[in-house]
This record gives sequence, structure tokens and C-alpha cells, in this order.
Amino acid sequence: MSSNLDMPVWRDPQGNTVACVEKIKVMRENLEELAQLAQDAFEDAILMGCDESQVRDFLVQLMQRLENPYQS
Repeated sequence: MSSNLDMPVWRDPQGNTVACVEKIKVMRENLEELAQLAQDAFEDAILMGCDESQVRDFLVQLMQRLENPYQS
């Protein structure tokens, strides 16, 4: 799954492109890992008999509830 991720051009809050190769590499690695964990949890839920739509909706809600600890 991870190789299928289309990564966007990452931008800072002012709209400037994040160009640091190391930062982009870390973002890709983190998001590929997250995608694989989400896929595994999704597959497990389906195998356990959970409703696919409910699991998808919950995963979306989970992402929407992430908190920014650096927000002032």
C-alpha cells in the first residue's frame, strides 16, 4: 500500500514550499507507516465482522480530531 501514496507538495502556513529533502523524507516515512497501520486496522476490523463504512467513518473522525500541540 505505501508505495501507492501520492504525496502532495508540502507547504508551510504562509504557502511556501517545504523544500528540505530530509523533512520531506521524514514526512513520507511517517505517512507511509501511518497508512500501513490504518490499512492493517481496517482489514482486522472487517475480518472481525465490523461494518466497513463505520470503520472508514471512524478513521476519518480520528484524523479530524488530531490536536496541534504547537498552536499558540
